Amino acid sequence: MIKKLVVVFVAIFSVSSYAQEGTASPYSFYGIGSLKFKGTVENRSMGGLSIIRDSIHMNLRNPATFTGSNLSMFNNDSRPVKYAIGGSYTSTSLKSNSGTANVSSTTFDYLALNFPAGKFGIAFGLMPYTAVGYKLETENEEGFTESRFNGEGGLNKAFLGFAYNITDNFSVGMNAQYNFGSIQNNAIEFRFDNDGTALLQQSRENNRSDLSGLNFDFGVYYKSSISKSLELTTAFTFTPESNLTSQNQRSIATIAIGNSGQEIVSNSIEVDLEAQDLSKTDLVLPSRFSIGAGIGEPRKWFFGAEYESEQTQNFENILYQSATTNYENGSRFSLGGFFIPEYNSFSNYFKRLVYRAGMRFENTGLNIQNESIKEFGISFGVGIPVGDFGSNANLGLELGRRGTTNNNLIQENFINFQISLSLNDRWFQKRKYD
Repeated sequence: MIKKLVVVFVAIFSVSSYAQEGTASPYSFYGIGSLKFKGTVENRSMGGLSIIRDSIHMNLRNPATFTGSNLSMFNNDSRPVKYAIGGSYTSTSLKSNSGTANVSSTTFDYLALNFPAGKFGIAFGLMPYTAVGYKLETENEEGFTESRFNGEGGLNKAFLGFAYNITDNFSVGMNAQYNFGSIQNNAIEFRFDNDGTALLQQSRENNRSDLSGLNFDFGVYYKSSISKSLELTTAFTFTPESNLTSQNQRSIATIAIGNSGQEIVSNSIEVDLEAQDLSKTDLVLPSRFSIGAGIGEPRKWFFGAEYESEQTQNFENILYQSATTNYENGSRFSLGGFFIPEYNSFSNYFKRLVYRAGMRFENTGLNIQNESIKEFGISFGVGIPVGDFGSNANLGLELGRRGTTNNNLIQENFINFQISLSLNDRWFQKRKYD
């Protein structure tokens, strides 16, 4: 039987250009894939800040922001109903000690709705949470393909959130999230005869895990005036540790490799995972918390910082354990903000645009061959007013780097383009006259 999947980036390494919906990162091999959801386009354009609540945008990273103050344009009777949808395109340059390659991916990022109910705010939506998408090959010293790894799939989240305004400036909230999805991967370790020629028949291991489980997020939001024009904002979120149930399948196939590299299956057998107590396993999702604060002038500018910590060392997936891979506690530090020249300008449209910028420093929690996989990003964005009630389109750009070429690993340099629509409407209006 082929040994458990382990990606070892050997001295001579090649990676095929690969593009699919979701991700094209080699690091999506590990755990349950690369984290996809990092907030709305507005969040991501400010380095990932999740400490801002306003009347026309959704903040999906902190459920306490699902409520807020009533609007003067609605005679202080209610708040708008918010719709949010976003997607992104990523172009990545992969670099190793032996060569380079370019990959790309396109993904839907989120779809959500937030509506008011008195002092309550209710939100629900759907988002891809992680993504798996890689096609990797390693070569031996003679230049022949030694191993081949393929994977696809990922984890999705459907959420239902509630928030409550204790006061106009203080709110709490929670999300109930149902996680579901599947991860599929296969691996071939090529065998050669004494002359170094690849055998006509090779073995391929196929794995599939169907994941499901429930977890919760909690959030707190507080805002206070520190002068006539300045406000201080603070926010906190916490996600307890939770478990996903993984229904697993594994098969071994005998294949022949065609002239163009296609894999032709001649026979396949199912592995009895139940006998190994691996047909149904629990996958531990680590706990996480974030805390942040910022200062700004309402409808003019804002600048803030946020720290997030994740107990990634508690992550566990016994089906795909690897001797070369460890998990350590992850963290993220973000700086960012926005600037609006003149939010109510009627003479100059560009003065009403929202200009955003930020940066983030992240330790992903993944450690391969004693190298911590870190990530850095610098981001920019603009909010463009469209329609009524403050509806807008948001564009974002992030330039970043993930990983390292040390110990024959891969460094990713990526450009991420994001676009979203934040649409607002009013469902119910109080009658002024009977």
